[in-house]
Amino acid sequence: MARYTGSVCRLCRREGVKLYLKGQRCYSEKCAFDKRPFVPGQHGSARQKMTQYALQLRAKQTMKRIYGVLERQFRNYFAEAVKTKGVTGERLVKIVESRLDNVVYRMGFAFSRRQARQLVNHGHVYVNGKKVTIPSYRLREGDIIEIKEKSRNIPFVKEAAESSRERITPKWLEVDYDNFRGTFLRTPEIDEIELPADVQAIVELYSK
Repeated sequence: MARYTGSVCRLCRREGVKLYLKGQRCYSEKCAFDKRPFVPGQHGSARQKMTQYALQLRAKQTMKRIYGVLERQFRNYFAEAVKTKGVTGERLVKIVESRLDNVVYRMGFAFSRRQARQLVNHGHVYVNGKKVTIPSYRLREGDIIEIKEKSRNIPFVKEAAESSRERITPKWLEVDYDNFRGTFLRTPEIDEIELPADVQAIVELYSK
């Protein structure tokens, strides 16, 4: 399975916005983006005027990198969104938000989507009582997500769940932190998600 193996801090710097790909580190003084908030490379600190195409491309790359999706899969998601009734951009967001790894992260059982993807890959996550090892697995309304009982003592899982108790749970999710379980109530609306990417620009880019 293809995946990005390079430095995730470079991705934030390339897009010019903090994507919180490293979880807790992104909130600390060690965050590379805070130290060097410019594009990687010899001429990264130089100001460059961006064309309309460049803006659209950066929007697409930003969204792909937030959800950890590569080009082919992201393009397939867009094709599905086009064929589905409703506004294409909104449908695209709903598709990526219903991925299992994203929901595990949103529920607070991991500090980043990368950690959540690792949990799913290694068989630590159950959906409706059955083990699911596919991070891109699409959840439906009413699906119950649960961390395997033996996996609840994994240090970062316990720490993430404990720290998540203090934050507001998204309206489309219901979480029981005591039992490491949650319910996917519905797919979120686009205005319920703080997404640092212009979704309409992505639609325009793929529609050319």
